[in-house]
Amino acid sequence: MDPTELLQRWALVRNRTESLAAALSVEDQQIQSMPDASPTKWHLAHSSWFFEEFVLKPHAPRYEPFDARYTYLFNSYYDAVGPRHPRAARGLLSRPSLHDVNRYRSHVDQSLVRCLKGGVSAEVERAIVLGLQHEEQHQELVLTDIKHAFGTNPVKPSYGQVAQGDPQACGDAKFMPRDAGLVSVGDGTQGFAFDNERPRHRTFLEAYELADRLVTVGEYLEFIRAGGYQRAELWLAEAQGWLRSEQVTAPLYWELDDGDARLFDLRGGSRPLNPAEPVCHVSYFEADAFARWAGARLPTEFEWEAVAAEHAIGGNLLEQARLHPRAAAPADGSVRQLFGDVWEWTQSTYGAYPGYRPLEGAFGEYNGKFMCNQFVLRGGSCLTPREHVRPTYRNFFPAGARWQMTGLRLARARA
Repeated sequence: MDPTELLQRWALVRNRTESLAAALSVEDQQIQSMPDASPTKWHLAHSSWFFEEFVLKPHAPRYEPFDARYTYLFNSYYDAVGPRHPRAARGLLSRPSLHDVNRYRSHVDQSLVRCLKGGVSAEVERAIVLGLQHEEQHQELVLTDIKHAFGTNPVKPSYGQVAQGDPQACGDAKFMPRDAGLVSVGDGTQGFAFDNERPRHRTFLEAYELADRLVTVGEYLEFIRAGGYQRAELWLAEAQGWLRSEQVTAPLYWELDDGDARLFDLRGGSRPLNPAEPVCHVSYFEADAFARWAGARLPTEFEWEAVAAEHAIGGNLLEQARLHPRAAAPADGSVRQLFGDVWEWTQSTYGAYPGYRPLEGAFGEYNGKFMCNQFVLRGGSCLTPREHVRPTYRNFFPAGARWQMTGLRLARARA
């Protein structure tokens, strides 16, 4: 990458993170509402820790760490780096202060810019590009984590202004046929991709049909009113225990009370459900049960990718600043909403591709160590930066996770 281009990308990504945090108070940035979430302040520090640990310390001989204690405080899961502060206790770190964390970011930024202006090797450039992709992941986490904190607050704070409403109808979903055949999947380019997207390889797909849009709030509400959460035959055995232990009766952030149906919107607080919007904040368990109820199934990740590879990347992504899924555009004979709006659950378990090789050193812990008890999601969400989205991108979460912007699209076998 051209040095000027890399500097511009560096500035764009780092400034966006700080812009997302700027809408939050000091108190907002300290809170950790559950073990899976992290304080905004921690995200700001950890994304700088990544560059300090993997770029500056090994490749900038004259670099002086901002504070040696930060190696322990802001490590996430890199065992090769050393011990770390417990994830569930990140919200207890009142010190360092937000002021000190922002000073830390400035210290790292200034040091990286000096490195970039002096020219870097291909190895260092790869580490920087990986760090920028890593920070984009944390930009999405800043928003989903603060949404959980705000959503559990009785006063339902708003992150920003209320978004404009969508049309109240988007038409019935249509199933688009796909022929059986051998397809190539995974990344085969020279550009950036995570190691879990490689190598490119072939797989055979039986004939199938993929819905031309995402499942909507209105459709999911029908599932609830039809007793979907009480019908044992729709739910996996593990899901039954999850329903009981978590006392789940609707998607996260929904409030259903005597006909009054509302949800929590990051930018609008509590508001009425919009039937035309894609349903979001559902777990794999819920997505799978809904698909069974609808007489369909979730697509495999490769069924999804084969379709997505034929479409340009666009849609309701972070740059639109909507921060909530929007209703599908009118049907046009193509598959809609493949990118943005919600991460789409697939029925595929998260595992290695044939011939997979993790990156060397601590970078090898980035993806490979999580290839157990997770399901793949595809497509990006309304909180995902545009340059972070690819048809081959594989997100992954355990089956019960739903604080992320997760939804679903239906598939079925082709007769």
